[in-house]
Amino acid sequence: MKYKIALFLLLVFILNSCQNENERRLAENKKEAKKKEIIFNNINKEWSFIDEPINEVSEKNVTDWKEWREFLKELGGKPKKTIGAFQKKSDAIAKKAMELNNNIPAQFDQPQIKSRISILITKVKMMDLFIHLHKIPDDKVTFLIGEINKELVSLQRQMDKIVEKSKIPQEEGESDFLRMLDTARAIPNSMPPIDQNLPKVE
Repeated sequence: MKYKIALFLLLVFILNSCQNENERRLAENKKEAKKKEIIFNNINKEWSFIDEPINEVSEKNVTDWKEWREFLKELGGKPKKTIGAFQKKSDAIAKKAMELNNNIPAQFDQPQIKSRISILITKVKMMDLFIHLHKIPDDKVTFLIGEINKELVSLQRQMDKIVEKSKIPQEEGESDFLRMLDTARAIPNSMPPIDQNLPKVE
């Protein structure tokens, strides 16, 4: 009889502890869902990219430069409903950003443009990395969205500067002068070495 009572009390204790464990897990799940909802709302509120050309040069590039057009198009749509949708969109944006290095128009195949494209790609990849972490740092993701927009503006303004600069006519002899300047840099210094045995003048 004593064993039956002890066994009964043990069963009651085990059932009670299981119920407490389930309640604790439910509370943790609710807390986690609340955190994810806050993260989703923060990212959703800030997810807005400059997906339209800001000047005529950039607008012309949309028609002429396929990779630029596809990148801006990918920046356009806004994901809905879940963090997973934002992760997929971020991944797609990162892939399109990487393609910007392909087929750069000859006029813009210059270090100023390439460096801005590299910075843009780096920031897009950072955003993609942060949004795919288990614990998403939403503040960093939203900060990088703003930084990506700044880089987009910087890149488009640099394109505009290059086009405006190309419209300025060169003066007579300027191209010869620039060519001589480049070849002068290529010629090594041909001064004889200094004799170390000469007395120093003080």
